[in-house]
Amino acid sequence: MTYSDLLLFIQPFAPPDQWLQRVRQANPGMRVEYHHVEMYAKELPPIPKETWAEATILFTWQVFPPKEWVPKLQYVQLLSAGCNQLLGMPLFEDTDIPFCTSNGNHPGILGYGSIGRQCARVAKAFGMDVYAYTLHSRDTPESRRSEDYTEPGLGDPEGEFPSAWFAGKEQLNEFLASDLDLLVITLPLTYQTRGMISREQFDILSKKKAYVSNVGRGPCVNTEDLMVALDEGKIRGAALDVTDPEPLPADHKLWGYKNVIITPHCSGNSNHYYERVLKIFAYNLERRTQGKPLVNHVNRALGY
Repeated sequence: MTYSDLLLFIQPFAPPDQWLQRVRQANPGMRVEYHHVEMYAKELPPIPKETWAEATILFTWQVFPPKEWVPKLQYVQLLSAGCNQLLGMPLFEDTDIPFCTSNGNHPGILGYGSIGRQCARVAKAFGMDVYAYTLHSRDTPESRRSEDYTEPGLGDPEGEFPSAWFAGKEQLNEFLASDLDLLVITLPLTYQTRGMISREQFDILSKKKAYVSNVGRGPCVNTEDLMVALDEGKIRGAALDVTDPEPLPADHKLWGYKNVIITPHCSGNSNHYYERVLKIFAYNLERRTQGKPLVNHVNRALGY
């Protein structure tokens, strides 16, 4: 880094203030410009050529300038884990500028059921190192296999993707302290899981300032403690498909955070949902006729 560095940050979301503060402290004199683009945009945003000419660092996904525009460019950080978007691009193929991917991010999946296993499959495809947490110990290959119905090619039926497993109340905080970049919550709501992520857990996550995504059940996260964590910068942000209360009142404070994404409990919706339910139903009818145990069987003692 030099004192004349100019970082162009080109993506749909602005860098968090805490991140900017950290970067500026570590790199005195560096200028940072954020330019918004839509998620899959490839068109250049309205950046003057004079600015491109001064840029030394670029953070982007699919938006790249002609190589002639960036004579001072020294480093490109990609938002993606893959880099196929660079193939055939002169800026990549005709220069020796370092291009770096996001490969190696570290998500922790809290609740390794069907949803968690599919999240792990996607994360693994992006080159991420997955950690898994389950309510009950799964310390053998046999115990890590899923007994639930799994569509071919989806999920992690053999339990092969996580590089580390944690289980039980006694290992929850150890799991959260394992250098997570992202916490994905896919828990069912039971007496055990209600309020499982509260002030103490957010304090642990603050060491890495993890991003929190909840696609399980809203009450598994203490909403008041979540907002305190956001206010105090303990986490980088949150993506919430579920909330507590739900639906979230129009005047609720959560709506006001710039680093929070809220969706209306729709992450499971797809054009194939009903079709998949019928497949499970038909599969269970077949197993019933054959005298075999049913899959996706609700455990009354556990509550899921």
